[in-house]
Amino acid sequence: MGAPAGNAIDLGPGAPATGDARRARRALAALNFFMADMQAGIGPFLGVFLQQRGWQTGPIGTVMTAGGIAGMAMTVPAGAFIDHTPHKRWVVVITGICTVLASFLLLWSQAFVVVAGSQVATAIAGAAIGPAVAGITLGVVRQRGFNAQNGRNQAWNHAGNMIGAGLSGWLGWRFGMPAIFFLAAAFGVVAIIAVLSIPERAIDHRAARGLEHDHAAPDDPGTGDGQAEGFRELLRNKPLLILAAALACFHLGNGAMLPLYGLAVVGMGKGDPAMFTATTVMVAQAVMIVASLVAMKLADRRGYWLVLLISFAALPLRGVLAGTFIEHWGVWPVQALDGIGAGLQSVAVPGLIACLLDGTGRVNVGQGAVMTVQGVGASLSPAIGGWLAQMLGYHATFLILGGFALVSLGLWIGFAATLRPACATGASRP
Repeated sequence: MGAPAGNAIDLGPGAPATGDARRARRALAALNFFMADMQAGIGPFLGVFLQQRGWQTGPIGTVMTAGGIAGMAMTVPAGAFIDHTPHKRWVVVITGICTVLASFLLLWSQAFVVVAGSQVATAIAGAAIGPAVAGITLGVVRQRGFNAQNGRNQAWNHAGNMIGAGLSGWLGWRFGMPAIFFLAAAFGVVAIIAVLSIPERAIDHRAARGLEHDHAAPDDPGTGDGQAEGFRELLRNKPLLILAAALACFHLGNGAMLPLYGLAVVGMGKGDPAMFTATTVMVAQAVMIVASLVAMKLADRRGYWLVLLISFAALPLRGVLAGTFIEHWGVWPVQALDGIGAGLQSVAVPGLIACLLDGTGRVNVGQGAVMTVQGVGASLSPAIGGWLAQMLGYHATFLILGGFALVSLGLWIGFAATLRPACATGASRP
């Protein structure tokens, strides 16, 4: 039933033809580049946009929190749906359109209900896009090709974030804030074209949910859903639970680091708000491009355990530097370390989850569950960091925030005997 010899790439039974696979990979690169600016709407520029229209910081924080909570609540159901549906490309298309339209609502009205609804809609759409792209990738390249392709995906995604942020800053300065909305819409249109350029026949939907053909029952089309069984699979997987706990502690410290460092530097009169914010994004995303490519190679040779160990170790060092040097030039080492941690995790976390849940048919549920736990830590971090800064000052706060990752390191090293075999991949497998 397979393609003739010489027409199929070596991805196992049911693999797509070479031409389809190449076209799908090129489309995945374009999709990850352009979805970076589409996925979050106007993202980091929302606060400035609303502030210019008379909003106070309290309501701004409230609508952002509402979006964050909605996104966290939807990640697991979204992952379950991605496991279930054979229409993964259209999930990206529909959620992308919804994200762009929700952002444009803000131009039409800045009423609290409209803005809050827009952020909730954007967050829900964003919760579905991530697992959908991961599922499409796994379905195209299968388990054995996922680490390498995901590394390339993340490099393109970080490049898109960097260039999108730079263009948004320039357009906002040159033509005003509404220009940023049109840039996000343009990126969204190209992202939709890119995902529709992926041949449907190139996606193996069993592989996309972690069921290779040798795992699946003969009568299972690979599109059934069993969400309760999926949750049991997650709770029985000890390495996955340790990973989630370690990531929650990491993001509990990491989430507040950048905004607080910006407040500290600008508050002391050592940096221009707009230029400093743009610099923080550009530095971090540039480092993430390199880190994601390094993570891809390192994971294949040494396994995901070492990659994540390095990522966890970056945060305590970042906290020490941020607490010691509150200077404009400090953005370079502080954000470079952010790029190292986030860039390594952007490859290692999805790749490790795909390995841990291979054969369960619940890969995307697992992706959503871990994203939820990460989101809890990231959402609590600004509140904890803000109160610590108010009571103890910025220097002590950065040290404390960096210290949360010591718990991550303790978990990762303490359970190394369990984790290292589970994290092995490629040449690192015993």
